[in-house]
This record gives sequence, structure tokens and C-alpha cells, in this order.
Amino acid sequence: MKVAVLGAGLMGKEAARDLVKSPNVEKVLLCDLDVGQANMFRERLQNSKIEVCRLDANDDDSIRGIMKKVDVVINALFYTFNEKVARLAVETGVHSVDLGGHIGGATDAVLSLNKAAQEKGVTLIPDLGVAPGMINILAGYGASKLDEVTGIHLYVGGIPEKPEGIFGYNIVFSLEGVFDHYTDPSHVIRNGKLHEVESLSEIEPIFFKNYGELEAFHTAGGTSTLSKSFPNVDTLEYKTIRYKGHADKFKLLVDLGLTNKNTVVNVNGNVIKARDVLKEVLTPQLLLGDKEDAVLLRVIVTGTEDGENATYSYEVATKKDRLSGTTAMARATANTISAVAQMIGNNVITKRGVYPPELIVPGELYIKEMAARGVDIVESAVRGARV
Repeated sequence: MKVAVLGAGLMGKEAARDLVKSPNVEKVLLCDLDVGQANMFRERLQNSKIEVCRLDANDDDSIRGIMKKVDVVINALFYTFNEKVARLAVETGVHSVDLGGHIGGATDAVLSLNKAAQEKGVTLIPDLGVAPGMINILAGYGASKLDEVTGIHLYVGGIPEKPEGIFGYNIVFSLEGVFDHYTDPSHVIRNGKLHEVESLSEIEPIFFKNYGELEAFHTAGGTSTLSKSFPNVDTLEYKTIRYKGHADKFKLLVDLGLTNKNTVVNVNGNVIKARDVLKEVLTPQLLLGDKEDAVLLRVIVTGTEDGENATYSYEVATKKDRLSGTTAMARATANTISAVAQMIGNNVITKRGVYPPELIVPGELYIKEMAARGVDIVESAVRGARV
């Protein structure tokens, strides 16, 4: 198969690194406006399968031209491009996956292309990062083992191995995305009804081996498509994991309006977005650099099986790969989207149309594929009294 990776940022490069290892992948087009960084990566990797292409994501013809050369597209661009890339993939007749972006309705826009994708005979899967992404696949896998699903609880965090600074946090993906997830309302299901709750709220302690007591709190976008895929559950909640004290400190910035896209100030006749200023102030302080990070994840799916109460849990605690220098977040994210893209290209996934990860990705195979890449997902099951 031939695969195009749109975007040569961290996740795009790591997806390309994984793709070239597969004997079933013939060619990888690593595409970016900045071909310099893509070429530097190609030189370091020293793999003849990689070809660098110039991509102007604002130019539809530029995207179409690349799509016509491949079987599967991995969209590793910022999520504001997701709808466009998905639409052009359907138009061109090529399979496509993206890293997600439920903020602002990006994923809903991709899912709306289902009928057109079926008619074209292509498969599109949005939300293939960690959260959403890995958690969706694992929630769907746990749910598939139950006769009835009553609750889904999700906990995910990308954190530094050692907390430093006022927030005890380093950027492991986009600070712009962090602002969105902390500012927009979160969606939960309680007592069978969908509710909005304030992000950074309802802080609770959570424990992981070797990390001690951490905190978890609501953030936007995490439940993604799960509320529609499992509309009859009693409970559905997603919380982000951080070191203790993080939420309260960041909430002050949110309450002051500094993370809001609409907050502007006039400074000596210059109209400036407060969010842009905050981003420029925080970015140098929060860069991960050469420090080590970890991805912590816990998915808990409850319900009934063969007349008994049952719970399936999935847990991940993965660290930076010291040998390659790949961050834990890049390992978990890029390996997820690469593995699923290859499932489509290898005809393991054959359903055509647009599907969220929880309804189409085979969970057992996914867990095996991630283990082969050094990301271990531990499953546990508990059965209780008969109902």
C-alpha cells in the first residue's frame, strides 16, 4: 500500500516512522509546506520508502494531487483542516484517517460524509489519537464483551515524568488545543441524560503505580462520539489527568477570560487577542524539550454479561522511548493512527463509510498491534453478583 501523511509535525513524522517498518507499506509520502523539516527527518531515518512532498493545506488542488498517488491518507494537520481533508478524500476516492478534533464540530462534519463515502467505496475514521482515539477503541472493545453497557468512565493524561513549574505540566501536543479543552464545556451522561458541565471542574484523586496521587477533572471533547455510539448508558464521563493543583491554577486563567478566543484588549491602539498573548507567554515555559513524558490512561466499561454484573478495564502507562527520543504521547498517538490506517490498507477493516473508532476498529487486534510497538494495554475483568 501507499500512504500519504499530511503534516510533518511531531505526530506526522512518528506515523511515518512506524509506517516504513511495515512490509506491506510500499511508499510513504511525507507532506508539508515546510519541506525542510520533512527532508531533515527523511535524512535521519535513512529509509528509501519515504518521499517528501510539498503540501499547501490551504490549496485544495495541492491536497488532491497528493491523494491521487496513494491508497490511504493519514491527516496529521491541525484539526481545523479535518473537514476539508475528509471531503477531498471522499471526492478523490481514497481512504482517510485523522487525529481528531471534536471541538467546534470538526468530527461531526467528517461523520456527515458517511453516505458519500459509502457511495465512493472508501473508509474514513476520524478521532484516531489518544483521547479521542485509543480510549474510543478500548471503550468499544469493552462494550462488545457485554450484553448491556451501563457506564463508561474515561481517564487520560499526558504529563511530564517529573512535574516542574507552576502548572506541573509540559506541552505534549498543541497548547491551542489545551486552551480549547479547558475553556469549552464538557459533555457527560448522567442518569441516562446528556448534560453540560464546566471544564476543569469536579476534581477527583486518581492513582497510578509509580506516580502516586494525581488529579482528574472534566475537559471538553473527550467523550467525542461515544455519547452517540452508546446513547443508552446511565453514565459517560471523561476526565483529564494532571498533577495535583493543576486544574485550580489554570482555572484562574480561564475565569479571567485569557483562554477565550473572543477576549481582545486595546494596547496603545493595537487590538490584541488575550489568548495569543497567553500562548506566547506560556509556550517557552511549558515546552517539553528533552524531558521525559508519560501517557496515563484508564478506561472502565461496566454493564451485564450472561446475567451478571461485569466490568472491563483497560490501563496504559507508557513512557518516552529513550532510544528513538519519541515522546510517550507521540508513541501512543502516532502508533494508533498508523496501525489503524494499515488495517484499512490491508483490508482488515472492510466496512465502507465514515465510522467513529469505537464502532469499526477491532479492539483485540489493536491491543496486539500496540503491544508490538511497545505500548502495552492491560485488560482486567471483574464479574459480580447476578442481576
